[in-house]
Amino acid sequence: MNKNNIVFGTGPLGYWVMKFLSDEGNKVTLVSKSGKTNHKLPEGVEIKSANSKNANDVYNVCRDADEVYYCAMPPYTDWPNNFPDMINGLIEGVSKTNAKIIFGDNLYMYGPTDGQLLNENLPYAAPGHKGKVRAQIANMLLDAHKNGKVKATMGRASDFYGPKVINAGFGEMFFKPALEGKTVNMLGDITLPHTFTYIKDFAKALITLGENENSFGRAWHVPNDKTVSTQSLVNIAEKEIGKKIKVSSAGKFMVSLLGMFNPMMKEVKEMMYTTTEPYIVDHSDFEKSFGMNITPQEEAIKETVEWFKSQQ
Repeated sequence: MNKNNIVFGTGPLGYWVMKFLSDEGNKVTLVSKSGKTNHKLPEGVEIKSANSKNANDVYNVCRDADEVYYCAMPPYTDWPNNFPDMINGLIEGVSKTNAKIIFGDNLYMYGPTDGQLLNENLPYAAPGHKGKVRAQIANMLLDAHKNGKVKATMGRASDFYGPKVINAGFGEMFFKPALEGKTVNMLGDITLPHTFTYIKDFAKALITLGENENSFGRAWHVPNDKTVSTQSLVNIAEKEIGKKIKVSSAGKFMVSLLGMFNPMMKEVKEMMYTTTEPYIVDHSDFEKSFGMNITPQEEAIKETVEWFKSQQ
Protein backbone atom coordinates (compact mmCIF):
# COMPACT_ATOMS: atom_id res chain seq x y z
CA MET A 1 0.00 0.00 0.00
CA ASN A 2 1.38 3.40 -0.99
CA LYS A 3 1.81 5.77 1.92
CA ASN A 4 1.87 9.50 2.52
CA ASN A 5 5.39 10.35 3.69
CA ILE A 6 6.82 13.59 5.04
CA VAL A 7 10.59 14.07 5.00
CA PHE A 8 12.07 16.89 7.08
CA GLY A 9 15.46 18.06 5.89
CA THR A 10 16.91 18.75 2.45
CA GLY A 11 20.45 17.57 3.16
CA PRO A 12 21.86 14.36 1.66
CA LEU A 13 20.01 12.03 4.03
CA GLY A 14 16.68 13.75 3.50
CA TYR A 15 17.24 13.72 -0.24
CA TRP A 16 17.94 9.99 -0.47
CA VAL A 17 15.08 9.05 1.87
CA MET A 18 12.77 11.16 -0.30
CA LYS A 19 14.17 9.64 -3.51
CA PHE A 20 13.81 6.02 -2.42
CA LEU A 21 10.33 6.55 -0.98
CA SER A 22 9.27 8.22 -4.23
CA ASP A 23 10.79 5.40 -6.28
CA GLU A 24 8.58 2.97 -4.32
CA GLY A 25 5.50 4.87 -5.49
CA ASN A 26 4.74 6.67 -2.24
CA LYS A 27 3.45 10.20 -1.98
CA VAL A 28 6.32 12.27 -0.59
CA THR A 29 6.53 15.84 0.65
CA LEU A 30 9.93 17.31 1.44
CA VAL A 31 9.99 19.93 4.20
CA SER A 32 12.50 22.68 4.89
CA LYS A 33 12.33 25.87 6.90
CA SER A 34 12.61 27.96 3.74
CA GLY A 35 10.39 25.79 1.58
CA LYS A 36 13.22 25.56 -0.94
CA THR A 37 15.86 23.03 -1.98
CA ASN A 38 18.79 22.93 -4.38
CA HIS A 39 17.94 19.36 -5.39
CA LYS A 40 16.04 18.48 -8.53
CA LEU A 41 12.96 16.70 -7.19
CA PRO A 42 11.37 13.63 -8.78
CA GLU A 43 8.02 14.10 -10.49
CA GLY A 44 5.21 14.17 -7.95
CA VAL A 45 7.36 15.25 -4.99
CA GLU A 46 6.54 18.66 -3.59
CA ILE A 47 8.35 20.81 -1.06
CA LYS A 48 6.72 22.78 1.73
CA SER A 49 7.90 25.25 4.33
CA ALA A 50 7.71 24.51 8.05
CA ASN A 51 9.70 25.46 11.14
CA SER A 52 9.93 22.29 13.21
CA LYS A 53 10.28 24.38 16.38
CA ASN A 54 6.66 25.36 15.78
CA ALA A 55 4.26 22.52 16.64
CA ASN A 56 1.50 24.07 14.54
CA ASP A 57 3.78 24.18 11.50
CA VAL A 58 4.64 20.53 12.05
CA TYR A 59 0.99 19.56 12.47
CA ASN A 60 -0.06 21.41 9.33
CA VAL A 61 2.41 19.55 7.09
CA CYS A 62 2.01 16.18 8.84
CA ARG A 63 -1.74 16.04 9.53
CA ASP A 64 -2.44 13.45 6.81
CA ALA A 65 0.90 11.65 6.93
CA ASP A 66 1.51 7.98 7.63
CA GLU A 67 5.22 8.36 8.34
CA VAL A 68 7.43 11.33 9.19
CA TYR A 69 11.14 10.91 8.45
CA TYR A 70 13.14 13.48 10.39
CA CYS A 71 16.51 14.12 8.75
CA ALA A 72 16.94 17.80 9.62
CA MET A 73 19.39 19.39 12.03
CA PRO A 74 20.54 22.89 12.95
CA PRO A 75 24.01 24.24 12.10
CA TYR A 76 26.80 22.17 13.69
CA THR A 77 27.87 25.09 15.86
CA ASP A 78 24.39 25.70 17.27
CA TRP A 79 23.01 22.35 18.42
CA PRO A 80 22.38 23.19 22.12
CA ASN A 81 20.38 26.30 21.23
CA ASN A 82 18.19 24.75 18.55
CA PHE A 83 18.07 20.97 18.42
CA PRO A 84 15.96 20.30 21.57
CA ASP A 85 13.40 22.92 20.51
CA MET A 86 13.18 21.37 17.03
CA ILE A 87 12.54 17.91 18.46
CA ASN A 88 10.03 19.25 20.96
CA GLY A 89 8.11 20.94 18.12
CA LEU A 90 8.27 17.72 16.11
CA ILE A 91 6.88 15.63 18.97
CA GLU A 92 4.12 18.10 19.84
CA GLY A 93 3.05 18.55 16.23
CA VAL A 94 3.09 14.86 15.27
CA SER A 95 1.33 13.90 18.52
CA LYS A 96 -1.85 15.47 17.09
CA THR A 97 -1.73 13.15 14.06
CA ASN A 98 -1.65 9.41 13.39
CA ALA A 99 1.83 9.58 11.87
CA LYS A 100 4.90 7.66 13.04
CA ILE A 101 8.34 9.27 13.48
CA ILE A 102 11.50 7.75 12.00
CA PHE A 103 14.51 9.73 13.16
CA GLY A 104 17.93 9.84 11.47
CA ASP A 105 20.45 9.83 14.32
CA ASN A 106 24.18 9.46 14.89
CA LEU A 107 26.45 7.94 17.58
CA TYR A 108 27.66 10.99 19.48
CA MET A 109 25.69 10.25 22.66
CA TYR A 110 27.92 7.34 23.62
CA GLY A 111 31.11 9.35 23.94
CA PRO A 112 34.59 7.75 23.95
CA THR A 113 34.63 3.98 24.45
CA ASP A 114 38.38 3.20 24.39
CA GLY A 115 37.84 1.16 21.25
CA GLN A 116 34.95 -0.87 22.68
CA LEU A 117 32.48 -2.14 20.09
CA LEU A 118 29.65 0.39 19.71
CA ASN A 119 26.29 -1.27 20.32
CA GLU A 120 22.87 0.06 21.30
CA ASN A 121 23.24 -1.00 24.95
CA LEU A 122 26.07 1.41 25.70
CA PRO A 123 25.27 4.17 28.21
CA TYR A 124 24.93 7.75 27.04
CA ALA A 125 28.24 8.95 28.47
CA ALA A 126 29.34 11.73 26.11
CA PRO A 127 31.25 14.46 27.98
CA GLY A 128 30.89 17.15 25.29
CA HIS A 129 27.90 19.33 24.51
CA LYS A 130 27.13 17.83 21.09
CA GLY A 131 27.01 14.32 22.51
CA LYS A 132 24.90 15.49 25.43
CA VAL A 133 22.45 17.18 23.06
CA ARG A 134 22.20 13.99 20.99
CA ALA A 135 21.47 12.05 24.19
CA GLN A 136 18.85 14.60 25.21
CA ILE A 137 16.93 14.53 21.95
CA ALA A 138 17.09 10.72 21.73
CA ASN A 139 15.62 10.50 25.22
CA MET A 140 12.94 13.03 24.30
CA LEU A 141 11.78 10.90 21.38
CA LEU A 142 11.97 7.56 23.17
CA ASP A 143 10.25 8.93 26.28
CA ALA A 144 7.47 10.34 24.10
CA HIS A 145 7.06 6.88 22.56
CA LYS A 146 7.09 5.17 25.95
CA ASN A 147 4.44 7.58 27.23
CA GLY A 148 2.22 6.96 24.23
CA LYS A 149 2.50 10.49 22.88
CA VAL A 150 3.99 9.46 19.53
CA LYS A 151 5.23 6.32 17.85
CA ALA A 152 8.95 6.68 17.21
CA THR A 153 12.04 4.78 16.13
CA MET A 154 15.54 5.89 15.19
CA GLY A 155 18.37 4.68 13.01
CA ARG A 156 21.91 5.59 14.03
CA ALA A 157 24.72 5.91 11.51
CA SER A 158 28.44 6.42 11.78
CA ASP A 159 30.35 9.04 9.76
CA PHE A 160 28.75 8.92 6.34
CA TYR A 161 29.82 9.54 2.77
CA GLY A 162 28.38 9.25 -0.69
CA PRO A 163 26.72 11.24 -3.49
CA LYS A 164 25.52 14.65 -2.30
CA VAL A 165 27.46 14.39 1.00
CA ILE A 166 29.41 17.65 1.16
CA ASN A 167 29.97 18.60 4.79
CA ALA A 168 31.72 15.51 6.11
CA GLY A 169 35.27 14.36 6.73
CA PHE A 170 34.89 11.93 3.82
CA GLY A 171 32.94 14.45 1.78
CA GLU A 172 33.99 17.47 -0.26
CA MET A 173 37.07 18.17 1.86
CA PHE A 174 38.37 14.74 0.81
CA PHE A 175 37.11 14.07 -2.72
CA LYS A 176 37.50 17.56 -4.20
CA PRO A 177 41.25 17.92 -3.48
CA ALA A 178 41.80 14.21 -4.21
CA LEU A 179 40.36 14.65 -7.71
CA GLU A 180 42.41 17.82 -8.22
CA GLY A 181 45.64 16.09 -7.18
CA LYS A 182 45.99 18.25 -4.07
CA THR A 183 46.81 17.20 -0.52
CA VAL A 184 43.83 15.94 1.45
CA ASN A 185 43.47 17.07 5.06
CA MET A 186 42.14 14.42 7.44
CA LEU A 187 41.89 13.97 11.22
CA GLY A 188 43.53 11.63 13.69
CA ASP A 189 45.08 8.22 12.98
CA ILE A 190 43.81 6.98 9.63
CA THR A 191 45.36 3.53 10.18
CA LEU A 192 42.83 2.69 12.92
CA PRO A 193 39.65 0.71 12.13
CA HIS A 194 36.73 3.06 11.59
CA THR A 195 33.18 2.24 10.54
CA PHE A 196 31.77 4.45 7.79
CA THR A 197 28.14 4.53 6.65
CA TYR A 198 27.20 4.90 2.99
CA ILE A 199 24.50 7.58 2.75
CA LYS A 200 22.22 5.53 0.47
CA ASP A 201 22.39 2.59 2.88
CA PHE A 202 21.48 4.93 5.75
CA ALA A 203 18.42 6.16 3.87
CA LYS A 204 17.32 2.64 2.96
CA ALA A 205 17.75 1.52 6.57
CA LEU A 206 15.49 4.32 7.83
CA ILE A 207 12.82 3.29 5.33
CA THR A 208 13.15 -0.33 6.50
CA LEU A 209 12.57 0.83 10.09
CA GLY A 210 9.54 2.83 8.99
CA GLU A 211 8.05 -0.20 7.26
CA ASN A 212 8.44 -2.56 10.24
CA GLU A 213 6.14 -2.21 13.24
CA ASN A 214 8.58 -4.02 15.55
CA SER A 215 11.22 -1.34 14.99
CA PHE A 216 9.43 1.28 17.06
CA GLY A 217 10.32 2.24 20.62
CA ARG A 218 14.11 1.94 20.35
CA ALA A 219 17.25 2.97 18.49
CA TRP A 220 18.97 0.79 15.89
CA HIS A 221 22.47 0.94 14.46
CA VAL A 222 22.04 0.91 10.69
CA PRO A 223 24.02 -1.68 8.73
CA ASN A 224 27.40 -0.92 7.20
CA ASP A 225 29.91 -2.75 5.08
CA LYS A 226 32.88 -4.32 6.90
CA THR A 227 34.89 -2.02 9.14
CA VAL A 228 38.35 -1.29 7.77
CA SER A 229 40.81 1.51 8.39
CA THR A 230 40.22 4.96 6.92
CA GLN A 231 43.47 4.38 5.00
CA SER A 232 41.86 1.35 3.34
CA LEU A 233 39.05 3.53 2.04
CA VAL A 234 41.61 6.06 0.82
CA ASN A 235 43.30 3.21 -1.06
CA ILE A 236 40.00 2.24 -2.72
CA ALA A 237 39.46 5.88 -3.70
CA GLU A 238 42.98 5.99 -5.19
CA LYS A 239 42.19 3.02 -7.44
CA GLU A 240 38.92 4.61 -8.53
CA ILE A 241 40.44 8.03 -9.19
CA GLY A 242 43.52 6.52 -10.79
CA LYS A 243 46.18 8.46 -8.94
CA LYS A 244 47.92 8.63 -5.58
CA ILE A 245 46.13 10.63 -2.89
CA LYS A 246 48.39 12.69 -0.66
CA VAL A 247 47.10 12.82 2.92
CA SER A 248 47.99 15.20 5.74
CA SER A 249 46.45 14.17 9.05
CA ALA A 250 45.91 16.65 11.90
CA GLY A 251 46.18 15.52 15.53
CA LYS A 252 44.59 16.86 18.71
CA PHE A 253 47.12 19.68 19.16
CA MET A 254 46.67 21.06 15.65
CA VAL A 255 42.87 20.84 15.87
CA SER A 256 42.96 22.60 19.25
CA LEU A 257 45.10 25.34 17.77
CA LEU A 258 42.84 25.80 14.75
CA GLY A 259 39.81 25.78 17.06
CA MET A 260 41.02 29.02 18.64
CA PHE A 261 40.30 30.80 15.36
CA ASN A 262 37.73 28.63 13.59
CA PRO A 263 34.32 27.88 15.24
CA MET A 264 33.83 24.74 13.17
CA MET A 265 37.23 23.34 14.17
CA LYS A 266 36.38 24.11 17.78
CA GLU A 267 33.36 21.84 17.39
CA VAL A 268 35.45 19.17 15.66
CA LYS A 269 37.83 19.07 18.62
CA GLU A 270 35.10 17.57 20.81
CA MET A 271 34.78 14.61 18.44
CA MET A 272 38.50 13.89 17.96
CA TYR A 273 38.20 10.69 19.99
CA THR A 274 36.39 9.11 17.03
CA THR A 275 39.65 9.32 15.06
CA THR A 276 42.15 8.57 17.82
CA GLU A 277 40.71 5.21 18.96
CA PRO A 278 39.16 2.30 17.06
CA TYR A 279 35.59 3.23 16.11
CA ILE A 280 33.72 0.04 15.26
CA VAL A 281 29.93 -0.12 15.05
CA ASP A 282 27.94 -3.27 15.84
CA HIS A 283 24.77 -3.49 13.72
CA SER A 284 23.92 -7.12 14.53
CA ASP A 285 20.52 -6.24 16.05
CA PHE A 286 19.40 -4.64 12.80
CA GLU A 287 20.79 -7.51 10.72
CA LYS A 288 19.03 -10.16 12.83
CA SER A 289 15.72 -8.30 12.74
CA PHE A 290 15.58 -6.91 9.21
CA GLY A 291 18.45 -8.40 7.22
CA MET A 292 21.22 -6.55 5.41
CA ASN A 293 20.87 -4.18 2.49
CA ILE A 294 24.30 -2.63 2.05
CA THR A 295 26.46 -1.40 -0.80
CA PRO A 296 30.00 -2.84 -1.02
CA GLN A 297 32.62 -0.19 -0.26
CA GLU A 298 34.18 -0.42 -3.72
CA GLU A 299 30.83 0.27 -5.37
CA ALA A 300 29.95 2.99 -2.86
CA ILE A 301 33.21 4.84 -3.42
CA LYS A 302 32.87 4.44 -7.20
CA GLU A 303 29.42 6.09 -7.06
CA THR A 304 30.78 8.81 -4.78
CA VAL A 305 33.74 9.59 -7.04
CA GLU A 306 31.45 9.70 -10.10
CA TRP A 307 29.16 12.17 -8.34
CA PHE A 308 32.00 14.47 -7.28
CA LYS A 309 33.41 14.34 -10.81
CA SER A 310 30.00 15.45 -12.10
CA GLN A 311 30.23 18.52 -9.83
CA GLN A 312 33.57 19.71 -11.23
